[in-house]
Amino acid sequence: MPVAGLNHYNLRAPRPLLDALRDFYTDVIGLEEGWRPPFRSHGHWLYAGERDVLHLTETAAGESRAPGIATTFDHIAFTCTDAAAMEARLRQHDVDCVVDEVPLLAQKQIFLRDPAGNGIELNFTQAAG
Repeated sequence: MPVAGLNHYNLRAPRPLLDALRDFYTDVIGLEEGWRPPFRSHGHWLYAGERDVLHLTETAAGESRAPGIATTFDHIAFTCTDAAAMEARLRQHDVDCVVDEVPLLAQKQIFLRDPAGNGIELNFTQAAG
């Protein structure tokens, strides 16, 4: 049976970092916190429209998850709209980013990192010029 698409990704962190990640992904990136089943662990489900795309889960007692560690994971990419508004939002929150243009794809890409050091790519379709 083939894979049909990406369902969500999950980040696990101690409560203070978990709260910072929730705030970053809602206040800066623009995801919205929504319904989450009553799991035993504390956490948040963040939505892009009607779809839960990011799950945040608190680490268990004694579990260690170090932020900023280099692994094979590089980044997650989101399809976005309104690049100018996003760039203004990133400046407002003092978020360092790199902007790249991909003319062949008529795309603008913005690369940044979340409070845990995870890579994020924001993709914007540009009008053909």
